Amino acid sequence: MCIRSVDVSRLAGAGAAAAIATLASLGLAGAQGYPSKFEFGQPATEQEIASVAIAVPADGRGLPPGKGDYAGGKRVYETNCAACHGADLLGVANIPDMPSGAQLRLIGGRGTLTSQKPILTVESYWPYATTLFDYIRRAMPFQAPGSLTSDDIYAVAAYILVEAKIVDKSAVLDAQTLPKVQMPNRDGFIPDPRPEIFNK
Repeated sequence: MCIRSVDVSRLAGAGAAAAIATLASLGLAGAQGYPSKFEFGQPATEQEIASVAIAVPADGRGLPPGKGDYAGGKRVYETNCAACHGADLLGVANIPDMPSGAQLRLIGGRGTLTSQKPILTVESYWPYATTLFDYIRRAMPFQAPGSLTSDDIYAVAAYILVEAKIVDKSAVLDAQTLPKVQMPNRDGFIPDPRPEIFNK
């Protein structure tokens, strides 16, 4: 029996699971050598879960041990970040596979959020420095997310925050000092007045 003998109208509106069930019921799965169940993936390890499971909140709960400063961050940035974000942290124009005009800029743009052309950067938009750490840890560098150590992340965060004139060049960032950084747009967000939606 070939696949063309299956009633296509029965499969057209069904999801993948229903289609597989139909094929199996017709005896095609075994006849064609298809597995009866698919063993996709594997259980996540505790370490893998810990690396992505919970976002770091504004107060820094969950930040890992480690520390970093401007000088170390500059080295990490030049090696892992400058290709997309620019040597001057002002982004790189015309990056392949990015929307036209996207520059991936990290600094500048203060006071532009209410203008016709807001410049969204770590400096102008993000309300908490802990978000910077969390985002770098999860998503950067683009070609190898999750490859930076905690020391690397604290350091590159320090480099970005110094270049944005948010912290002093002598600052050492760690789980205690990072949450205390006062971001320029800390008060630029309005709390959501619907606690019933989020407190279930």
